[in-house]
Amino acid sequence: MEKHYAVIGDPIAHSLSPEMHNAGYEALGIDAEYQRFHVVPSNLAEAVEGLCALGFSGWNVTLPHKEKIISLLDNLTPEARRAGAVNTVKIHDGQRIGHNTDGAGFIRSVEGELNGFKGKKAVLLGAGGASKGIALALTEQGMIVHILNRSPEKAQALVQVIQAEGGTATSGDFAQGDWLEQVDLLVQTTSVGLQGEPFPFSLQGISEQALVVDIIFNPSQTAFLQDAKKQGCRTLNGLGMLLYQGAFAWEFWLGGQAPVEAMQLALKDQLLRRMFYKG
Repeated sequence: MEKHYAVIGDPIAHSLSPEMHNAGYEALGIDAEYQRFHVVPSNLAEAVEGLCALGFSGWNVTLPHKEKIISLLDNLTPEARRAGAVNTVKIHDGQRIGHNTDGAGFIRSVEGELNGFKGKKAVLLGAGGASKGIALALTEQGMIVHILNRSPEKAQALVQVIQAEGGTATSGDFAQGDWLEQVDLLVQTTSVGLQGEPFPFSLQGISEQALVVDIIFNPSQTAFLQDAKKQGCRTLNGLGMLLYQGAFAWEFWLGGQAPVEAMQLALKDQLLRRMFYKG
């Protein structure tokens, strides 16, 4: 029997998850289909009911629904409960189970670029759903996390969550500061750059030793990453995180090992196609 999966978000047209997951199904001969659905915040509850009514086995959740969807679920995994955010939902015995693979996916995507995590300093820009999973995963690896958000209260709330879990975290203004000179890992987790818009402040003065990551993957080089390169930093976009959070979501839904190589090839191919047609 064919299984159905999806990703919901607003916006969603940029998502490469359908190409990635469908390539994985094909590689392993699994009878399944993955789709994308544009769901505005006011329709989130109706969308969840609709997915369940249509017999979907699970779905991914992206901006801006990762926190609000929690109230519509029956249970959460420990990862989702700690993060206070959900990026993956599975229907199991009629129950809606929320999970979070953002943190694990992010760690997997950057571990080859960092010489260890423990004792190093990470600065996260933004305190939304993706940031929560990433921040907790980094502190679990022993990093010291500093969170900058336009709403200081939201950043401080995330700091309190991290501290309650035994991690080390602080918060600050969403602006340039002394942190630029001391950061080992800088992670941009907001939606700024999805439409090609400039980042609100410059990274001038950042340590050249820093690894700078933007979790946006399309466009592949946001203005934020371009600025980081000008400052001499190593950079990564969000493609690796997308791949590995997707692989971990796959394994949560289907068990076994996800066909990471096939999924990665599909992502790269789709990005090239989009670049070609855009050009």
